[in-house]
Amino acid sequence: MKVVRRLEELRVLRAGLAEPLGLVPTMGYLHAGHASLVRRARAECASVAASIFVNPTQFGLREDLAAYPRDLPRDLALLAAAGVDLVWTPEVEDVYPAGDQTWVTVEGVSRGLEGDRRPGHFRGVATVVAKLLHAFQPQRAYFGQKDAQQAVVIRRMARDLLIPVEIVVCPTVREDDGLALSSRNSYLSAEERRAATVLYRTLSAASEAFGTGERDAEPLRQIMRAALSGEPLAHPHYVSVADPETLEELQGEVVQALLSMAVRIGATTLIDNVVVGAQEGEEQVRADG
Repeated sequence: MKVVRRLEELRVLRAGLAEPLGLVPTMGYLHAGHASLVRRARAECASVAASIFVNPTQFGLREDLAAYPRDLPRDLALLAAAGVDLVWTPEVEDVYPAGDQTWVTVEGVSRGLEGDRRPGHFRGVATVVAKLLHAFQPQRAYFGQKDAQQAVVIRRMARDLLIPVEIVVCPTVREDDGLALSSRNSYLSAEERRAATVLYRTLSAASEAFGTGERDAEPLRQIMRAALSGEPLAHPHYVSVADPETLEELQGEVVQALLSMAVRIGATTLIDNVVVGAQEGEEQVRADG
């Protein structure tokens, strides 16, 4: 596995990789969820690349960029074991040249949900992913379903900018108790970690209600709110029953929906989601899978 810092080095080594290339963009502090993305890319592509870059432009004013967990040696060991060929670990100035003035803003699907809770977040996400796609020029790029709105934003951005890449969204990887893997889980105390399982229990309750015939959006939201209210440490920012493609909040009859939420547990906000209905996404994956 080759590891480079400078863009010029990346371009030289990228030219020698077999096609098609699969890219796994990350912010580091990797876990089994990232490894599952690499395995999917490895199965579908001749070469696999990854980036490790804590993107400052997607952090808000009240979010502590400096506190984001980092462990580069551990990350590189995980990527090497998973079969990555090339890793880019740029500095901020490599991604955002001095005096840069260009941003990528995706209208519509960047609004609502995390877009309302974290103003400017998806501008930072869309901009950095556009830069990574141009730098690596992969045929496929792999993202997790846990960040559902991010995946919708990136897919729309790539399509609208005519970037010749397939955006592959892979199933959420979970612990045995259902908690979705996330780098932010490391912020949780033991008591908060126990309380965090309420997110998956909540999604499961609403999903089961849908499966047994509940087809009205508002009762599904009420089921989610009621489940969360049973956990004293859980403080919801939002619960949502939305169209999986447009992310517009649904009213009335539901045929297919993204059930999602953001919940503060202690000082940490966690997000999670499931898709219910026609053409439902792939099953969720356990951490050992």
